[in-house]
Amino acid sequence: MQTNSHLSVLVHDQAKHYGNRAALTFRNFGSLKWKTVSWNQFSLRVKQVSNAMLNLGIRPQENIAVFAQNCVQYLYTDFGAYGIRVISIPLYATSSEQQIQYMINDGQVRFLFVGEQEQYDKAHRVFALCPSLERIIIFDHSVRISTHDPNALYFEDFIKLGEDLPRQTEVENLWKKASLDDVCNILYTSGTTGDSKGVILTYRQYYAALSANAKCVPVSEKDKVINFLPFTHIFERGWTYLCLSVGARLIINTYPHEIQQSMREIHPTCMSAVPRFWEKVYQAVSARIEGSGAVQRKVFSHALEIGRRYNVEYLSRGRRPPLALTLEYKLINASVLSLVRKQMGLENAHFFPTAGAYVSPEVEQFIHSIGINMIVGYGLTESLATVSCDYLGKPYTIGSVGRLIDGLQVKIGENDEIMLKGPTITPGYYKREDLNDAIFDSEGFFRTGDAGYMKDGELFLTERIKDLFKTSNGKYVAPQRVEALLLVDKFIDQVAVIADQRKFVSALIVPEFRTLEEWARSQGIPCENREQLCADSQVHAMIADRLSTLLQSLAPYEQIKRFTLIPHHFSMESGELTNTLKLRRPVIYKNFREEIEKMYEE
Repeated sequence: MQTNSHLSVLVHDQAKHYGNRAALTFRNFGSLKWKTVSWNQFSLRVKQVSNAMLNLGIRPQENIAVFAQNCVQYLYTDFGAYGIRVISIPLYATSSEQQIQYMINDGQVRFLFVGEQEQYDKAHRVFALCPSLERIIIFDHSVRISTHDPNALYFEDFIKLGEDLPRQTEVENLWKKASLDDVCNILYTSGTTGDSKGVILTYRQYYAALSANAKCVPVSEKDKVINFLPFTHIFERGWTYLCLSVGARLIINTYPHEIQQSMREIHPTCMSAVPRFWEKVYQAVSARIEGSGAVQRKVFSHALEIGRRYNVEYLSRGRRPPLALTLEYKLINASVLSLVRKQMGLENAHFFPTAGAYVSPEVEQFIHSIGINMIVGYGLTESLATVSCDYLGKPYTIGSVGRLIDGLQVKIGENDEIMLKGPTITPGYYKREDLNDAIFDSEGFFRTGDAGYMKDGELFLTERIKDLFKTSNGKYVAPQRVEALLLVDKFIDQVAVIADQRKFVSALIVPEFRTLEEWARSQGIPCENREQLCADSQVHAMIADRLSTLLQSLAPYEQIKRFTLIPHHFSMESGELTNTLKLRRPVIYKNFREEIEKMYEE
């Protein structure tokens, strides 16, 4: 049963219903011990934050910012802010000093909440460059505050300002004044093609999104939901609020690189993720199969085929599997496929929403075949996450991004652009009237920048229009589609396709070095360093052979003719990746200009 209250009181309404039942499970910064907070404790802490904010002088509809990784304090701060009609601006914990300086100044932020030492240090260094900034509140009490910083305050000391709820009457009066038309968040996009833009998200959008998603995503109070993506990401933020609205237990995973260990410790039933997570799962399981004996390979291949027939050939199409197949699947599932899920900590897997990038049909089919309900979807920050998704228990097509959520209208515009209208769509960008006039058409439909089509009620994506490349021969190439086909390979970690205004398609490829080094040693190839490995002719020939197999489904003009192996990863520090790990193509092309030009030499 969903409680779709105004976000200013959602936690408190849930506390009245669930009381001392567990709401949040988390680990303190640097700790290995899991702790649990009840709904009553969650509610009290949120009230204390609201009171503390008022005592600190934070005013309704003023902007604060949160610059931290996922942690329990993050949720306390956001919901405490909503309780007094304060706008919360989430900043990625990996943002650079230049990025946070821009967003703090653009949002005229006076109070900045930070996570650990890295975030504090960056905030402290830009403090003097942000005229509006008055205080830095620090979540992690082990952070070393600069001796020259009188403006920093630990979160535990901040909480003391509201510990006894000295201004609760005022807080409750602000609850009564809360409007669905108030601005809730300003969420800055990661900026793959230019400056970051602040997307305005209102409480009305959240209300509509929570209502619509509850009708198609069957998360409930029985679920244990672990966080993987940062709360700053609209997919995780919207998903988290949906889970809280139905009383699900939230497992807060602070460090993304620990997610697999956390899953094995906590045994979640649900988790939202990007396709890259499942690509890594596919690679790991495939590598394990390849490394096993002939009998084991045969057993697993048979199990996978039975899983594919049962889950994809029949269930995905809304057909009842034959009795013989059902019985064989039950046996195979219990004896083989369940072991794969158990190794991931997913013995009790319910379903797993996946979006944020192109999902390889090969990976999607594999995940379904091993008995995991992957719900593929599509969304944007500007649509408050979900636009469409698969509906659990209803027919779906591998390769689609599902059916539209309730309340959204879609039309296909010029260049097959997907255009949207409905209550979850942003009213516009913060302080960017120059853009706001252009992002909506005359009928009020939002221009997504994504191309696609509808078929039998399902939405299919074809490419990102801005990313669509045109070769010098006049052929169009969708780089993300080509890259997704390559990223399922165990030897490939990152790839950037080059084709725009070029004679043919080429690529910069960052190998999966651990796997490649193991292979090189088995072949007697020297690998004293990564530069030597990437330059080796045998390595190059092996990768070339794999590329030809991976890309055989593409038209000849879409296939990669030449590639360069790069001995280090694309990174956020170099500006080559956004905070959501999307490629910043202009930066990559600039940083690797010499390597690219060499591939096009006659």
